[in-house]
Amino acid sequence: MKELIQYFSEIQLDKSVLWCYLIWYVVIVFFYFDPSPKIWSNSIGISAVIGTGLMLSISSNGATQRDTWQTFRLYLMPFCVSSFSALIKDKGFIVFISPHIQENLVALSCCMVFGMIIWAIKSFNQKSISRNLNK
Repeated sequence: MKELIQYFSEIQLDKSVLWCYLIWYVVIVFFYFDPSPKIWSNSIGISAVIGTGLMLSISSNGATQRDTWQTFRLYLMPFCVSSFSALIKDKGFIVFISPHIQENLVALSCCMVFGMIIWAIKSFNQKSISRNLNK
């Protein structure tokens, strides 16, 4: 838990946006979940192909050290995109916006709560640093 709080205390805006993408995805999957194995197996297959392509595209000559989280994201994103598009097909979505305002409000609220948690962690961390410097 301490590592997670440390991670969020140092998180930059770009990674926070990625977390909001994931939050939005999870909310929509909650509302539109389909247990069909075809959706999920196709998404895993697309993730394997595209994720591997993305890994190859960022590989540098002979580099063996890889960022585990970056690798995870490069495989997770195609999985999320393909399963998201399969779940919302013919449901009236405009890009990623649900036709039902309640669903958008839930997703937006979850992202806002996430943002407030990040802000609180960063504020607490800054106050702790300031107190330690003043001692």
